Amino acid sequence: MHIILVSDRLATARTITITARHLALAAMGFVLLVLMVSTLFSYITVRHAAEIRLPFLQTLLVSIREQETQKTQDFLRENLNAMAVRLGQMQAQLMRLDTLGERLGQISGIKALETKPAEKPGQGGPLLEPTKPLTPSELQRQLEILSRQVESRSDYLGLIESELMDERVKKNLLPTTLPVAMQWNASGFGWRIDPFTGEQARHEGVDFSAEPGTPIVAAAAGIVVAAERHPEYGNMVEVDHGNDLITRYAHASKVLVKPGMLVRRGQKIAEVGTTGRSTGPHLHFEVRFKGVAQNPNRFLQNAKQLALASGRSR
Repeated sequence: MHIILVSDRLATARTITITARHLALAAMGFVLLVLMVSTLFSYITVRHAAEIRLPFLQTLLVSIREQETQKTQDFLRENLNAMAVRLGQMQAQLMRLDTLGERLGQISGIKALETKPAEKPGQGGPLLEPTKPLTPSELQRQLEILSRQVESRSDYLGLIESELMDERVKKNLLPTTLPVAMQWNASGFGWRIDPFTGEQARHEGVDFSAEPGTPIVAAAAGIVVAAERHPEYGNMVEVDHGNDLITRYAHASKVLVKPGMLVRRGQKIAEVGTTGRSTGPHLHFEVRFKGVAQNPNRFLQNAKQLALASGRSR
């Protein structure tokens, strides 16, 4: 690019040549100038902002901070109120749990006063002033109190559960199920006329008349301690129910269990037969405590009543 300068002071015209390099340098100089001016303006603004003191800007910042603080407080208050409502619901549930525990305690024979802490006395009265919401520290204290109460109730109900479980196990291990679905009037417990000798002899069990092959079931849960051939009892099964209590099933035609097996109440263990010292097909059933024969009638009467009640319910 050529620029021609003409002036009255100049004898001749002067020509200036501008190249691309000159243009680039001029552009760089302009950019640097703009950056310097911007930097200077920013420095002055930051340096003297406090001195300039724009009232409307300060008011705007304070308003924004107050709004944010209010939103935070409202959020916390809503959460505290929700937690307080939930705390009240849990306390109501705890009261219902106490009522249930008292009923279960009466059933199991465990008094609630033996384990439950003393309850707070009754309270009440008119509401004379507006209610005041719980503070975080008060809510935390109430939660700690509730946690201790729940722990105490859990221990109490756990004790009741253990007692009821023990009672259930004891009932399950007592021979209160009919070993054969028949009457046991063939021959009762005690002294009788022996069918072979015709003389008085002690009969240590009861007899169930039944057809050969009739199922024989365990009168209670236990462990089989004997399943063998006996010269007088014939094919015999003995089941140990714990606490020195044993039931004996004799004269079976077939034995279906082996020593060491765990049998359930009502599980088939043998079939009726006439093996051993027997005049015909029947089941000889004994109950022994510490090796001494007990009258099975006091166990079987309960079993008979349960069977009749079950039949009526169907």
